[in-house]
Amino acid sequence: MKEFLKYISLAILVVSCSEDNYNADDNQNDEQQSSFLGEIDWMTSFGGSGEDTAQKIIQTSDGGYAVLGFTNSIDGDVTDKNLAVNDYWLLRLNADGTLLWNKTYGGSKDDRGQSLVETTDGGFALVGYAMSDDGDGSNNEGFHDNWILKLDALGNIEWEKSFGFSGHDHSYDVVQTADGGFFFAGFLDVTQSGGEGNFGKGEYLTRHGVGEFWGTKLDADGNLQWRRYFGGTNNDRAYSVVAADDGGFLMAGASESDDFDISDAKGSYDFWVVKVDKNGSMLWEKSFGGTGIDISRDITKTLDGGYILTGSTFSTDVDISKNNGEADIWLVKIDDNGNMVWEKTLGGTDFDAAESISPTQDGGFVIAGNSKSIDSDAEENQGENDMWLIKVNSDGTLVWQKTFGGSGLDYGFDAIENQDGSLVLVGEMASTDASGLQNGGSSDAVIIKIK
Repeated sequence: MKEFLKYISLAILVVSCSEDNYNADDNQNDEQQSSFLGEIDWMTSFGGSGEDTAQKIIQTSDGGYAVLGFTNSIDGDVTDKNLAVNDYWLLRLNADGTLLWNKTYGGSKDDRGQSLVETTDGGFALVGYAMSDDGDGSNNEGFHDNWILKLDALGNIEWEKSFGFSGHDHSYDVVQTADGGFFFAGFLDVTQSGGEGNFGKGEYLTRHGVGEFWGTKLDADGNLQWRRYFGGTNNDRAYSVVAADDGGFLMAGASESDDFDISDAKGSYDFWVVKVDKNGSMLWEKSFGGTGIDISRDITKTLDGGYILTGSTFSTDVDISKNNGEADIWLVKIDDNGNMVWEKTLGGTDFDAAESISPTQDGGFVIAGNSKSIDSDAEENQGENDMWLIKVNSDGTLVWQKTFGGSGLDYGFDAIENQDGSLVLVGEMASTDASGLQNGGSSDAVIIKIK
C-alpha cells in the first residue's frame, strides 16, 4: 500500500493521450485535418477561494458541455453550499464556454465526483465516491462508498444510490447500458467487506485482499442487478470502463497482484484489463507492463474493433520498448481478445503521464494529462507540472502537443474533440501566473478550447 500511495503522489504529475488516424485519400479527413490550427480559441476558469477541480468533460446534445469535478469552495462561482468540504460539482456551459449554471451535490463529509454521462432522456448520471450520509446522500456504510446520482437536464436529483461496505470503496467511471441502466467501475476494499461484493452470483466466492476491480450493474431506476469483483491478494484498482459491442464491458486499471484472477503479472504494478459479459462473468484478463510501476488510467475503442489503453509507465523492460526517463505516457493497442497489437511511449526525461484518452473523428485520439519535462516529446514547461494536451494518429504517432500552465502545479484530466475538429481540455490549475487565466483560490477548475 505504501508503494501504491507513493506512486499515486507521482502519478498526479501525469498527462493524457489520444490517437489520431489521417487518411490522405479521404477528402473529409483532409478537411478535418486542415481545420485544426492548434491555437487557443478560449480558456476560462471557475471556482472560489478553496480547491476546485474539473475531472471529466462531455459534449452535450445541445452543442454545449457538461463538466464534473469536486469543490470545497463556498464562494466565487460556488453559491449553493456553506460547508468547506468536498462536494460533487457539475457545471453546464454553452459552446462558447459561458457558464449556464453549476450545482454541487453532497453532504457534510468528503464527496468527490469523477465521471458522468449524458443519459438518453437528456439528463445526467454522475459517479464518484462519497463519505456523507446526509445532505443529498441518503446512506453510507463507512468511509467512502460508490455514489451515483441520476439528474434531469437542469441538474435536479431524480434519484441517488450509495453502494459500499465499511472500507474505502471508490467508483471512477460510468457508461449507460443498452437497456437504459448503468454500469460503473472502481475498486472494492474487500478486506473490509469480508468477501462480500459479488451480489447476483453468490457472495464470499473468493477472499482476495486489499483492493479489487469492482463492477456494478444497475437498472434504469438505480436498482442493483449484479456486481462482481476481480483481483488478487494485493492492490487492484479499475479507473475506467468501456462498453463492448457484444454487450459486455472492459474495465481497465492497475494490478499489483500476481495470483487468483491475475494470470501473467509483469512487475510491481501492471496495466490490467478485465472483460466481462453482460451478466458479469469474466471472459478474459490481460496484464501489460514491465518490472516497474505501470498504471492504466483510461480505455477507449478503436475503429477496427480494438481498444487503446493509456496511463503512465516507470518501466524500461518487458512490454515497454522505450522509456524517455522517469515516467512516460504509455499507449497500448489491444484487439478484441486482449492481445497486444502495439505499444508506444510519449514523454521527456522528467515525470509525464496520461489521465484520459478519447477518439477523434479521423481515427486518432486526443490525450489529456500532465508533464514536467522540457525535452523529447514535451517541448515546453512553465514550471512544476503543466497540463498537457496531445493528438496522436491511429498508430500512436505524435501529431500535435501543447502544454498549459504556470509556475505552480497544474493538471489535465480529460479532453474531447468537437464536431468541427477543435479540442477541449479540462483540469485544475494552482498557478497564479498562467497566461490568460486568473486564479481565484488554492486551485481552480480550468477549461481550454483549442481550434
